[in-house]
Amino acid sequence: QVRLVESGGGLVQAGGSARLSCAVSVSGSIFRIITMAWYRQGPGKQRELVAGISSGGATNYADSVKGRFTISRDNAKNMVYLQMNSLKPEDTAVYYCNRNPGAWYWGQGTQVTVSS
Repeated sequence: QVRLVESGGGLVQAGGSARLSCAVSVSGSIFRIITMAWYRQGPGKQRELVAGISSGGATNYADSVKGRFTISRDNAKNMVYLQMNSLKPEDTAVYYCNRNPGAWYWGQGTQVTVSS
């Protein structure tokens, strides 16, 4: 069973930055061909796709984070990252990583709280 472990969240002031990490326990031969993504679920909201990165490194972002967030991956370490800059209070959410499309079992996520 694939295990996803997110880390790096915390309390950040508006305008600040945070870097999230996601460790994926799957064979490297599988990880490197999978499109990975970051999702988030804010208070009282549905989970939404924030950013995705293909096996070849192509990226896509939700309009709400474009220009502020950067997704990256390290196929040698089975890791996915999300660099978040210019954070806003509306970025407050639990952040998850998973494959896209489809999904493995969700990890516990990491809470990001942006104070105004």
